[in-house]
Amino acid sequence: MPPRERIAVVIAARDRPQELAATVGRLSALPERPSVVVVDNASHAGSAPPAFDDPDVEVVRLGRNLGGAARTVGARRVPTPHVAFSDDDSWWAPGALAEAADILDAHPRLGLVAARVLVGPREREDPVCEAMRSSPLPRRPDLPGPPVLGFVACGAVVRRSAFLEVGGFHPRFGIGGEEELLALDLAATGWELAYVDHIVAHHHPSPSRDPAARRRGQLRNALWSAWLRRPVGAAARATVRLMAGHPRRREAAGALRDALRGVRWVARERQTVPPAVERAVRMLE
Repeated sequence: MPPRERIAVVIAARDRPQELAATVGRLSALPERPSVVVVDNASHAGSAPPAFDDPDVEVVRLGRNLGGAARTVGARRVPTPHVAFSDDDSWWAPGALAEAADILDAHPRLGLVAARVLVGPREREDPVCEAMRSSPLPRRPDLPGPPVLGFVACGAVVRRSAFLEVGGFHPRFGIGGEEELLALDLAATGWELAYVDHIVAHHHPSPSRDPAARRRGQLRNALWSAWLRRPVGAAARATVRLMAGHPRRREAAGALRDALRGVRWVARERQTVPPAVERAVRMLE
């Protein structure tokens, strides 16, 4: 089966039409010729995605900003068994999508492939990649790389059925640290996640990003993930560690306030992971 019939690319986009157009152009030029679904997170007037002439590019316009959960909307629309994620400022290296599809086809219990992400014009490796490469989780001969319980969203390829089985990205998490909960949910339902070093994605972070807001969102989401999926004692210890380890007190306090606003729905949705997954999380702490 040709790669374009096995894998599609979903992009969550908002308010960056020029960067989005460049990313779509790079993806359309790949040898795999993947179909691309752009899910626009309610961009402001004048900043909406352009109309693409390419019939392999579909634009879905949302009425509200779903953050990372826009990827779930896109994944539901594609017919391919595998889905690669990009942001409007990230794209895949030539051949990476075909290789990821081959790996997923060869490993039926593998739910997610985490790629090596090269950042910026100087192509520096994202620090998360070294953490995944040196994962302390026990190596498995039946996996294509180190097992992981985390990933970078714009450098991830998922088995569509596994991704949708667990509900995709949580709609309350927005952008920033939304990957942790999805990783836990995949592992809790028996899916494997692996880092594959030779599959490469490129990420040139937009200068229009708000790094302070992203850090605050990442900490809030880490707190939510802990209380949604971990035993009470472990969640409490994680809270202390996360708050004490954040270098900016005001951001940390704001993230805690944000997290506390979700107490009711977190309590309602709380479901702890199996003991084996919790043991794996503790190995990574």
